[in-house]
Amino acid sequence: MEHNILIDRLNRYIDEHELIRRGDKILLTVSGGVDSMVMLHLMASLGYDIGVAHCNFQLRGEEAEEDEKWVEAEAARFGVPYYNKRFDTKSEMERTGESVQMAARRLRYEWFNQLCAEHGYQSIAIAHQADDSIETFFINLLRGTGLKGLTGISKVNGKIIRPLLFASRKEINDYAISNGIIFREDSSNRSTKYLRNKIRLGIIPRLREISPKFTESTVSAIGRLADAQFFITRAVELIADQVVDHNGGEDIINPDRIDPKYPLDFVIYELLSATYGFKGDTIDSLCASLRRGATGKRFYSASYVAYIDRGRIIVTTIQDGDDCRVEMSRTLGKVYCGNSVLYIEPCSIDDIDTYNQPDNVALIDTDTLDSELYLRRWQPGDSFIPLGMEGHKKVSDFLIDCKVSMAEKERQFVLMSGQEVVWVVGRRLDDRHKLTSKTENVLRITREII
Repeated sequence: MEHNILIDRLNRYIDEHELIRRGDKILLTVSGGVDSMVMLHLMASLGYDIGVAHCNFQLRGEEAEEDEKWVEAEAARFGVPYYNKRFDTKSEMERTGESVQMAARRLRYEWFNQLCAEHGYQSIAIAHQADDSIETFFINLLRGTGLKGLTGISKVNGKIIRPLLFASRKEINDYAISNGIIFREDSSNRSTKYLRNKIRLGIIPRLREISPKFTESTVSAIGRLADAQFFITRAVELIADQVVDHNGGEDIINPDRIDPKYPLDFVIYELLSATYGFKGDTIDSLCASLRRGATGKRFYSASYVAYIDRGRIIVTTIQDGDDCRVEMSRTLGKVYCGNSVLYIEPCSIDDIDTYNQPDNVALIDTDTLDSELYLRRWQPGDSFIPLGMEGHKKVSDFLIDCKVSMAEKERQFVLMSGQEVVWVVGRRLDDRHKLTSKTENVLRITREII
């Protein structure tokens, strides 16, 4: 009975949201965990033309090896194509400065798209379920997102489809047990090192104690937020037609044309975030400058720069020669530069367990900084003393030694104190600002690629 109920619900969900067209080939991403193993069982039972892709990020030793063998055996049992890829994830993290989650995400989606191109798959099925979407809601809430970040995980995003979003984790676990589906348990899912697990293991169980129908009610609320975001997106498109002028390579936003009954900052946020990729903190600062009538200051997204001119917001692509200078506070917070976000945390030397940190983390002796901090793109002539060395080295030569690609060089930022390079962001600290036995105050900065 349980078997047929979940299959019928999946069938209705796929049809209702038009996730799969007749004749499509679907690439299932299968880790070996309960969600992906149930997805494989359900999709095979419905007779879809499927293949199985498994990633081994080589981060969990023998456990990852066993996952790989198990998924291959299950694909063979269902008689479907199997694809496996081993990634040198740690090397990628060192090369790019990405976190383990960001590096793994980029690597797997690049490979999935490659498989689609090579073998004719129209869609990539990810086994996210309702509880994953709820956890994403809370993660984004804690990070200070806009409304879009509160809409959970989308059902469809390009080639990506998520056919299990209708089901809760409990329903999927119950289905696996009742149908004898064997799955592998990732030990990292029990670690509270990651924010998602802290929410999954700590916060959500308490909320379920308060409200037994927490999952159902939250999924419904997220659905309503998604509908609201869709409505807002369409409304902002209509507003943009009235308030945005296009002049050559510039887009000019005219706030005075926005209906005064509308919340001005919110409309500007939607205009700048959706089309140009500006982040909430940056837009907040821009709106504050707009209210003060300030001019001259420039605000950056990964690809665009915005500035205020006579009450208008001018947006254009970042030009060659623009150093993308961004002021940076020494207090707790975050700042965006290029395709990265830097998380800033002042702390005592007593809070530091080890001086050895990955390249995407800088531990800076605060008392060695004589001037205010700012970020900018590196420039010819920049030099610094790489950590562990004695003499100066040009940043350009350092990047060549690191075998940095031309595209990465163009995105490379440096952290400056006055005219002095403090950190080649995500790569190497200047030796003059390292921690020593005399250090008392530390500025910890963590870079993540976005």
